[in-house]
Amino acid sequence: MRTICFYFQVHQPYRIKPYRFFDIGDDHHYWDDFSNRSIMRKVSEKCYLPMNALLLRLIQKYDGRFKVCFSISGTALDQFEAYAPDVLESFQALVATGHVELLNETYTHALCSLKSKEEFIDMVEKHQQKIKTLFNGYTPKVFRNTELIYSDTIGEMVAALGYEAMLTEGAKHVLGWKSPNYVYVNAIEPKLKVLLKNFRLSDDIAFRFSEKSWADYPLTVDKFVEWINQIPQEDEVLNLFMDYETFGEHQWAESGIFDFMEHLPEWVFNQSNFSFSTPSEVIANAHPVGKIHVPTPISWADEERDLTAWLGNDLQDEAFDKLYQLEEKVNRSEDPIIHRDWKYLQTSDHFYYMCTKFFSDGDIHTYFSPYESPYEAFINYMNALSDFTLRLREEERERGKV
Repeated sequence: MRTICFYFQVHQPYRIKPYRFFDIGDDHHYWDDFSNRSIMRKVSEKCYLPMNALLLRLIQKYDGRFKVCFSISGTALDQFEAYAPDVLESFQALVATGHVELLNETYTHALCSLKSKEEFIDMVEKHQQKIKTLFNGYTPKVFRNTELIYSDTIGEMVAALGYEAMLTEGAKHVLGWKSPNYVYVNAIEPKLKVLLKNFRLSDDIAFRFSEKSWADYPLTVDKFVEWINQIPQEDEVLNLFMDYETFGEHQWAESGIFDFMEHLPEWVFNQSNFSFSTPSEVIANAHPVGKIHVPTPISWADEERDLTAWLGNDLQDEAFDKLYQLEEKVNRSEDPIIHRDWKYLQTSDHFYYMCTKFFSDGDIHTYFSPYESPYEAFINYMNALSDFTLRLREEERERGKV
């Protein structure tokens, strides 16, 4: 029996409000509370609430044979608690079925795995504790790094933290002739299993579903199941990984995306030899076929599947370096608000908004950014970071007086 593994990323950042040069040293609250609340409620009504209700119906309809998994960032969970407790309750109801797996990640959807092992471990442990608190003692066994960022050394760190498996992109330049439809192991620490996204079939749903210029538009359930039936019989697992906001937000309800998902399990069960599994079930039932070598970090972003969405130009590199230069001072701080702001300032979205790519990938970056330009995003972020730096200096001066 072959299986489909559905993974959904759920994330909302704490967006920085318009923060002027003249606010530095005067205004220490950086977060756009109005935008964060309004966006959370909008996405909740369009995506989270209707999609969670649909998944719950499907799980109940098929007596648990339909299964999915989520990673929910700490910043999303914080905003559920603050602005959308009804959404949090709907996720809790899904997990309570026993047929929905939760993955662990960095608390604020950060890039710390690329810069600081200590901060990475702290972020992971903080997220694990949040999941345990909100989901009745739940302890994830599988890890998903920010934006599926992965390398051999990152996988080694994750294995050392006790995780059994990790998700990442089935990047062509890494796989070569190999198929993403198998379980692999980390090249340094083989006890860590690696699940690879089938990007073509995942992106057919996530990006191309409502694209009328696409040669295969419209994507129907029977067409999709026909495609998965063409996967070689020896292939064991089809990993369909995507943003959860695909449903209702990126692909509007009018596109038919909810109807597609509602009927997909029935077609899979009746017209294919695929089942549905969570990542933990996949690694328990499938034997790894070999090591996957990823010496340079990959991600699921853009055509390159690398880090250039966040660290591809001088603006991003300068902001990233200046941020992590503050790590030692932050660790000496005893102010919980400073520690909270430090975590939120690490969220990858802030660097994504500074991306200067053009053409098709540039359109995607523009869609997600609240700024008029990458330069405006950089200036706004650096103004807030300058104030944060002043707060650290002031606290150190106060400690020196004691």
